[in-house]
Amino acid sequence: MFVVPIGYAVYQSLFRVKRSGLGLEPPQTVFAGLDNYTRVLADDAFLKGVGRVLAFGLVQVPMMLGLALLLALLLDSRVVRLKRFFRLAYFLPFAIPGVIAAVLWAFLYVPGISPLVDLGKGMGVDVDFLSADMILFSIGNIVTWSWTGYNMLILYTSLQSVPQELYEAAELDGCSGVQIAWHIKVPLVRPALTLTGVFSIIGTLQLFGEPMVLRPMTSAISTNYTPVMLSYQAAFGLNDYNFAAAVAVVLALATFTLSYGFLRLSTRGSR
Repeated sequence: MFVVPIGYAVYQSLFRVKRSGLGLEPPQTVFAGLDNYTRVLADDAFLKGVGRVLAFGLVQVPMMLGLALLLALLLDSRVVRLKRFFRLAYFLPFAIPGVIAAVLWAFLYVPGISPLVDLGKGMGVDVDFLSADMILFSIGNIVTWSWTGYNMLILYTSLQSVPQELYEAAELDGCSGVQIAWHIKVPLVRPALTLTGVFSIIGTLQLFGEPMVLRPMTSAISTNYTPVMLSYQAAFGLNDYNFAAAVAVVLALATFTLSYGFLRLSTRGSR
């Protein structure tokens, strides 16, 4: 289930469809070697899409994980009441399918029907959430809203496994709640932070559902806005399955490289 799709994508990426006779003769599939990969790496839309999702991830991922860590620390503290209610409330957005969440937020972005836009205008602030300058932030808001609770639950579960004796010893030494959180809890949940960071990097490079839902509502999102959208358009819009397979393979390699690099960087100081 894991190896076969990857192997098939690599196989498809090594061929191309050749048409001759002014298109009157049936097309032939011929071996292309690395030509499709050369096309991918020279494709301006692919390079811009990769740069776009990387810039998106540099801002969105730290904000989402920081918020998830803060919520997990609050739930793990002794001063918070109704922990079960807030734990469920924070996790609930993740239970909503990603496409449905994008549709819900899309109605909050569209001028004329959006209460957020009307509220901004009432305060003298005219914000177009679907403009070219704001669209990445709007997508980032949807992703953060959907996935913060999921990451929070992983971090909170990790906090629950920390022995309570450590906290009691720190309190006897005169540590405040903030000091315990910063000097004990955060270092101990570092493996969980690394795990959520790897998941977030993978999800960032695979960004597809949110921009695909918002695309009919704004001209700021093109059919090749992200690398996955480019692959989708090549396969199902242009019937160029071999080029689409090459895009998928290059993106998979980039995802592996970034995830592995982040993992090595995160664990280097813990050895």
